[in-house]
Amino acid sequence: MDTKKFVMSICDASGVSGYESEAAGIIKDAFAEYCDEVSIDRLGNVVAVKKGKGKAKVAFFSHMDEIGLVVLGLDKNGFVRFHQIGGYDQRTLLCQEVVIHGYSGEKVFGVIGIKPPHLQEPGDAEKSVKMSDMLIDTGYSEEKLKELVRTGDIITIKRKMIELKNEAVSGKALDDRACVAAMYECAKLLKDYNHDADVYFVATTQEEVGSMGAIVSTYNIEPDIGVALDVGFAKTPELKPSQCTEFNKGPVIEYGPNIHPKVADMFKEAAKEEGIPFQLEVYTGNTGTDARVVQVSRSGIASGLLALPLKYMHTSVETISVKDLKATGRLLQAFVKHLNGKDLEETLCL
Repeated sequence: MDTKKFVMSICDASGVSGYESEAAGIIKDAFAEYCDEVSIDRLGNVVAVKKGKGKAKVAFFSHMDEIGLVVLGLDKNGFVRFHQIGGYDQRTLLCQEVVIHGYSGEKVFGVIGIKPPHLQEPGDAEKSVKMSDMLIDTGYSEEKLKELVRTGDIITIKRKMIELKNEAVSGKALDDRACVAAMYECAKLLKDYNHDADVYFVATTQEEVGSMGAIVSTYNIEPDIGVALDVGFAKTPELKPSQCTEFNKGPVIEYGPNIHPKVADMFKEAAKEEGIPFQLEVYTGNTGTDARVVQVSRSGIASGLLALPLKYMHTSVETISVKDLKATGRLLQAFVKHLNGKDLEETLCL
């Protein structure tokens, strides 16, 4: 499958933290074409293995869960009370179309409305509406809605990915399924390549609520090197240069205490060898990504972190460059090639 089509298919799928099975099924089937083994573990992580010569284990981690909403209860006239799973900016929820994934198996469509400006009190337009004051309107009667929906059902934003100009795409869940697609691009590039290390591609669960999927999968794999891939903040007019990286300028190699410096250095060397554009960034503390739990798994893992520049994070219009996505996949392949012939115990010694 073309990588752009793949990222569009997984981003349009449902996969809120703890409920990733729909997205996981698509990912599992896609990686099976290019990997020797693909499985889903007890916490729902998709683990695909491209076997090498068994001289080391390298694992790449990208989370497949998305932020979403959950039903808190039902009110009269088909209205639904809800709360967030993960970190939504409540300002972005007003006037959104949503899908309630009902326990009956039926998808219930609804909208998050707002009081018309004609009926607002003075000053209302300047205030942010709290999520606790929002309701989803389904149009159903209370009796009919109870047949389809119950407390605890998952809700996603109803959004299809669209293509913009200059190889940009926009949609929901690009955080972090764009990086799952970067791993997919790498798997395709490695299909006919002989490499020393066994390569694990892991689409992790529940990153948005605590990286539980990465905790479990890292412990089970126990890689020599574990590299997390996540999205970072791409430059937009309202951001300071110190807060972001450039769009269409390649993946970002991260440095900092959460990252093994020699792993980051090897990514730089591999990028230069293959002529892959890259950017550099520093996290001075916890990165807030799967890398933070990969690093401290078991007795410690040599960890790395790559970031894919993304605009409008944690909204339903997240935007990335397909050019950056494919360059990230190429950098992962270059990193695997760069490890050939290396004694990792010596190479990674601090």
